[in-house]
Amino acid sequence: IPQVLIRELLLRYHFQKTKLKMERNNTITEIFDGIAIITINRPNKLNALNRETIDELHYTLKEISLKKSAQVIIITGAGEKAFVAGADITEFKDFNVEQASILARSGHQKLFNYIESSSIPIIAAINGFALGGGLELALAAHLRVASLNAKFGLPEVSLGLIPGYGGTQRLTQLVGKGRSIEMIISGQMIDSKKATEWGLVNTITDPESLIDECISLAKVIKSNSPLAIAAAIRAINANFKDRVNGYDTEILEFSKCFGTDDFREGISAFLQKRKAKFTGN
Repeated sequence: IPQVLIRELLLRYHFQKTKLKMERNNTITEIFDGIAIITINRPNKLNALNRETIDELHYTLKEISLKKSAQVIIITGAGEKAFVAGADITEFKDFNVEQASILARSGHQKLFNYIESSSIPIIAAINGFALGGGLELALAAHLRVASLNAKFGLPEVSLGLIPGYGGTQRLTQLVGKGRSIEMIISGQMIDSKKATEWGLVNTITDPESLIDECISLAKVIKSNSPLAIAAAIRAINANFKDRVNGYDTEILEFSKCFGTDDFREGISAFLQKRKAKFTGN
């Protein structure tokens, strides 16, 4: 059975309980049972990130957060070839220094930093090529699940550029300085097996099982307290911020948990040997 048909059947099965579907020019979002799947839908461009797509992702993520319509978000790419095969070069090929600075800073604020600091856990479901801005998008996510045919790379130096959406920082945080420099200055790709060995990817799976694997992971995550998850994300992120003491942030976030209904419910459920029912309060 063709992989694309298997994936379509899986999605159809999971979306039987769909509560909300949003279609924009470049993205499709489906939300069911507290899980949102955002698909970047530019397969004819290998899902390349242009400014419109970045805006759409920002507004979709913001809307989900404000409406609290999902407890876990999965981001993937349409088709079988690519998660996101980079930024849309046609948009900035004639930019000058000032325009390039505005482009990069806007992208950081609207999408990449926004994803990293999201209180809702975000999983990148990497199906195929994750190159340039696509890899940077995956790096900004909290977790990365990749298909066995996925390829990863930051080839910007072959264009006379360097990564501009956080790749030099987040890749180094995940795989270390030596491996990060190797990937960036060689511009070469690595496969999903090496990406897992290096710590770039959390889990690899068959292409036809990718979304299913992400949904299973999302279900495990959303069974826990959303307030505690958000606090954990803030504490972990503090470790990578300049002039911020991560230990102090951890103590603060740990202490604040004691003032929540979720904490009282979690302790009661544990003592009563039952499954906790968290409300996010």
